[in-house]
This record gives sequence, structure tokens and C-alpha cells, in this order.
Amino acid sequence: MKKSLKPVLIYLPFQIAAVVFTWRDINRRPAERIRGRKGIWKLASAANTVGAASYWLVGRQ
Repeated sequence: MKKSLKPVLIYLPFQIAAVVFTWRDINRRPAERIRGRKGIWKLASAANTVGAASYWLVGRQ
């Protein structure tokens, strides 16, 4: 395995878990209790871990 690939493989499970938990919350939470549109938050959380963290810190009411 290449050394440059190893950090990505270590990071990947954390990113997948963050997206799964974030999307589950977005799907269950009424739109009135989310700041902004659900689709935008899903896109942001899938893009990187910062997007998921932003949802948990800012996006929920």
C-alpha cells in the first residue's frame, strides 16, 4: 500500500460515520427545526467533515 493512501483509509471511516449520523438527523428532524434547506446541509456534510460539524453546531435549532 502506498504511504500517501494510508491517511485517507484511516480518515474514511470517520467521514462515513459523520455523514450517516448527520443525514439520519436531517431526515428525522422537521424542516422548521433546521436553519436552511435540508438538501444544502446534506451536500455540505457529504463534502467533508467540516460540513457535518457545521450542521451539528449551526444548522440545528
